[in-house]
Amino acid sequence: MSQAHDVSRWGAVWRQLPLLIVLVLLWVMLWDHIDVLTVVSGVVLAITVTRALYLPPVLLSGRFNPWRGLLLGLRMMFDVGFASLQVAFLAVAPWWKPSNAIIAVQLLTRSDLVTTLTAEAISVVPGTVVVDIDRERGLLYLHALGTRTHADVERVKRQVLGTEERIVLAMGTHQQAVDVRLARKARRAERAGRAGRPPAGTPHDHTPKEDA
Repeated sequence: MSQAHDVSRWGAVWRQLPLLIVLVLLWVMLWDHIDVLTVVSGVVLAITVTRALYLPPVLLSGRFNPWRGLLLGLRMMFDVGFASLQVAFLAVAPWWKPSNAIIAVQLLTRSDLVTTLTAEAISVVPGTVVVDIDRERGLLYLHALGTRTHADVERVKRQVLGTEERIVLAMGTHQQAVDVRLARKARRAERAGRAGRPPAGTPHDHTPKEDA
């Protein structure tokens, strides 16, 4: 039991190491020169910030997929560019009337890191901004532009879940990646089932039975 505890403790330290390095680099950049005192004080402050202050632990997964990371970056650039053109068009369209909504989106993971990155990625895209986060239940509340119908709301939800999925596949844990793939298959199967289902109120084709 002690050995397992030591492994988990050292694993947590290893996952926190990139965050400590970034904090030390920021401290050194503030002083604009590198010497022993600056580096040592930066290390002490980084450990103090991550250990003494009451904040939820941000543990990195220790996994990064370069190909998925590239796809994530390219998709982010596409989404930002397309949404910018869309918002600019709506801003000058004389016939367009604003129709916005506050939408609650249930995320697939409970990771603080994934939730934060997803919220940041959504807020960067013009037309959507995260207004609140329910960390306990994994809910994002966002203000979305141009949501007139239920289909528009579902489209926004799919975009948010797609962003979360790409982030998880790029830098999430293996278990998180498995979970989002399974959830994606379930969503696709559900949409396929709805597409194959006849619309409500459509009469069914009944063949009358022949009289005996």
